[in-house]
Amino acid sequence: MQLTEGHRTYWRKNLRITAILLAIWFVVTYVVGYMARDLSFTFFGWPFSFWMGAQGSLIIYVLIIGFYARYMNKLDQEFGVAEEE
Repeated sequence: MQLTEGHRTYWRKNLRITAILLAIWFVVTYVVGYMARDLSFTFFGWPFSFWMGAQGSLIIYVLIIGFYARYMNKLDQEFGVAEEE
């Protein structure tokens, strides 16, 4: 199967956004979690490190999923491969 330039552009944009969002996921999961124990201030009455590990990362994950879904819907429409509703 021959890929057209449109297919290559679509796939390149998809891989780029996936790589960026995975990098954000990695930083939130490992880097912030590891470094947060050094943060010694309270946030909403709890130590910030606890809050970031228990709540903050989950919020970021939901935002990543929402952003990816919206971005891919727009990309699908741009390249004419959107699902019809």
